[in-house]
Amino acid sequence: MSNYKLTIAYDGTNYRGWQYQPDQSTIQGTIHRALQIITKRRPKLYGAGRTDAGVHALGQVANFHTKLSIPPDSMKRAINSLIPPDIRIMKCEIVDDKFNARFHSKGKVYEYRVYRGEIVSPFLYRYVAHVYFPLDVEAIKKASELLVGEKDFSSFTSESEGKNKIRKIESFEVWEEGEMLYFRVRGNGFLKYMVRIMVGTLLEVGKGKITLNDFEKILEAKDRTLAGPTAPPQGLFLLKVLY
Repeated sequence: MSNYKLTIAYDGTNYRGWQYQPDQSTIQGTIHRALQIITKRRPKLYGAGRTDAGVHALGQVANFHTKLSIPPDSMKRAINSLIPPDIRIMKCEIVDDKFNARFHSKGKVYEYRVYRGEIVSPFLYRYVAHVYFPLDVEAIKKASELLVGEKDFSSFTSESEGKNKIRKIESFEVWEEGEMLYFRVRGNGFLKYMVRIMVGTLLEVGKGKITLNDFEKILEAKDRTLAGPTAPPQGLFLLKVLY
């Protein structure tokens, strides 16, 4: 039995997220159909984590087991030949039989991209949030520093009640390049909509609608209703899964 580890890039625009959903177009479902054709079976495809509808990935990771013994490069070419061009298997490896993309993950790195120019190019709009509004980037940076560490992120998730909402953010970087504003966050795990809500709230800080003191109180309150809006999905990328 071979255990194949896949590193996957995708444009999430036309999909209802990573996770398989009946009668919906998803990343996991699309790759799984290709695997069924190749293996003549229904192998379980384990993903490192879910991405929401419209969210992209440069380094999603998944794995599956099969009795077939196909060289990894051949498996990569076979899968890519059967899936749409907006999903690509970037790397395929045979790994230890016990490896599980989800349960062995030690964390993830996400990046959120904001375009600040007046007009978004038609070749860019699928991959950025558009904020044509003056922003205090230094205030955003100071607020983002408050998110680093092990904290209860109840204010920054729509996760159901009762779930443990303590996560550790190892780093949160904010920087500008021309008309682009980037947010990059690394942590041991993320809750539902957590990155998008954090970014949405930080943008409110940048607009002057939320003060630094208010932001700190929002974090401490553990109350989603106090935080800012959920930033749009198209600006979010899963950059890397950590093992």
